[in-house]
Formats: sequence, C-alpha cells, structure tokens
Amino acid sequence: MRLAKIMAGRQLTHRLTELGLTPGVSFEVLHDHGGPLLLAVRDSRLALGRGMASKILVHAV
Repeated sequence: MRLAKIMAGRQLTHRLTELGLTPGVSFEVLHDHGGPLLLAVRDSRLALGRGMASKILVHAV
C-alpha cells in the first residue's frame, strides 16, 4: 500500500510524519486482527491505533 493523504489535524499529522508516515511512502499491514494495526514502514514496525489509522487514505499498489 502507498499512503495517499493524511486527513487529520496539525498535531496528529506532525506525529505521523515523525513516525515516517509521509504521503507517497509504501508500507505493509502486518497485523490486522482487532486492536492496533502493525505496519512495516521503511525499516521500522509501527503500532497504529484504529482511530489514527482511520485518518489516512491509501492507494493499493
């Protein structure tokens, strides 16, 4: 998947950007079985809560 856009306020957008979630970045969902999502972004793994995850738009690659 590729991140298309972050649709959140300034603070959350800044926080996600600090974590490496920038528009255009490719990532993989490693775990999506309830609770937080586990993402592989660049050379890192991130746990992203469902509320935060609902604020990002993605394109399937």
